[in-house]
Amino acid sequence: MVTRRLFLSGLGAAGLATGAAAGSQRLPILDVDLRGSIDASAHGIRPGAGDRKSKAFAKLLKEAAEKNMPVFLPPGDYTISNVTLPDNTRITGVAGATRILYGGDGHLFAADGLSRVELANLVIDGANRWLDDTVEGLVHLSNVAQVTIENCEIQGSSKTAVSLQRCGGRIERNRLSGAADYALYAVESHDLSVTGNHVFDCGNGGILIHRWQKGRDGTIVSGNRIARMGATRGGTGEYGNGINIFRADDVMVTNNHVSGSAFSAIRSNAGSNVQISGNTCLDSGETAIYSEFGFEGAIVNGNLIDGAANGILIVNFNEGGRLATVTGNVVRNLKLDGPYVHDGAGFGFGIAVEADTVVSGNTIENAPKWGLALGWGPFMRGLVVSGNLVRQSPVGCAVTVVEEAGSALITGNIFEDTPDGAIAGYRWNERTTGDLATESADYAHLTIERNRTG
Repeated sequence: MVTRRLFLSGLGAAGLATGAAAGSQRLPILDVDLRGSIDASAHGIRPGAGDRKSKAFAKLLKEAAEKNMPVFLPPGDYTISNVTLPDNTRITGVAGATRILYGGDGHLFAADGLSRVELANLVIDGANRWLDDTVEGLVHLSNVAQVTIENCEIQGSSKTAVSLQRCGGRIERNRLSGAADYALYAVESHDLSVTGNHVFDCGNGGILIHRWQKGRDGTIVSGNRIARMGATRGGTGEYGNGINIFRADDVMVTNNHVSGSAFSAIRSNAGSNVQISGNTCLDSGETAIYSEFGFEGAIVNGNLIDGAANGILIVNFNEGGRLATVTGNVVRNLKLDGPYVHDGAGFGFGIAVEADTVVSGNTIENAPKWGLALGWGPFMRGLVVSGNLVRQSPVGCAVTVVEEAGSALITGNIFEDTPDGAIAGYRWNERTTGDLATESADYAHLTIERNRTG
């Protein structure tokens, strides 16, 4: 490769004479290729040679960062440990061919309180080696204003692949796999985008957008492919989710393909103003899409769910969960069994909602318990359920008739192949009415009209 060093060496004596005549101080000539990056191999950072290059590599990063220049790593394996990244770190390589191997005994990459860090076109392999308590992931960044990680493969972490705390930026077009915990754990983010990544085979979850205290977050999670998330830590939904939102408001989860999650494909816990739209959710072990506990405002629109214990749950009015629209979703092929013994309504229903929610234009097929579940005990208020199609479910719609339950309007729905009734009243799990779609019943909180059964 032609470098600036080779080019400048051709100027030779003329350049030296000019510099001497002007009385100027000659600047050191860096090994810089025509793309404006520093070639690490010209500074003794070459593939192989064990973990002896870590200090030299850290020094080179510092020198390059001071000049706002990226470091280029040619193809090969580089064994590195315990590198603290300086501000303005930029490392790039040849995609799939430049491999950074964690040498063990501490951490790989860590940084705190920086303006910018960029990693591109690298394979970063943790080899499942031990990481110490000062870091949560192979790449552990805190308080970095602009993080860019793109077109990298990050694999084999004994904890999390990428851990971000109070960071913004882009995590884009990466392959994140084989982490013992999570592919990406981002907490207290700002202006973060997580797009176009392939995430697979992680022990306890895929993409986690969390906050320590509930508040505005604004992360966008879009266009990712996520597969086979486990739950090695057990629990009842804390782990094992493809995408998990916790206490983070104003988050968008759109157009992702999520399959084989031990629990939920997409789970939002106490996240307000969250949009969950256009996602494909396949073979979830528990509820495919969840908006639960203390949230206000959720849009669940245009998702396809095939295979889960429950389809879509918008619940926990008792904990402040309220205000949503559930529209235009397809939910099918559910099952009665879940990953734990449920002490509430159980499993096997398509869409369940509780408070201040519109449920419209959804198609539910093959829910083995209830197609729709409205309210739970006294916890129901302000439901509008219209224009839905429910078929092949024992009961098309279960609605609470417990005292103090609030209002529900059930109108203009079609229920087909619901042998135990189109609409039935329940006191928690106990059925207490006939088919309310065809029989009159004196429940002042319910308006049931213009539904069709067949």
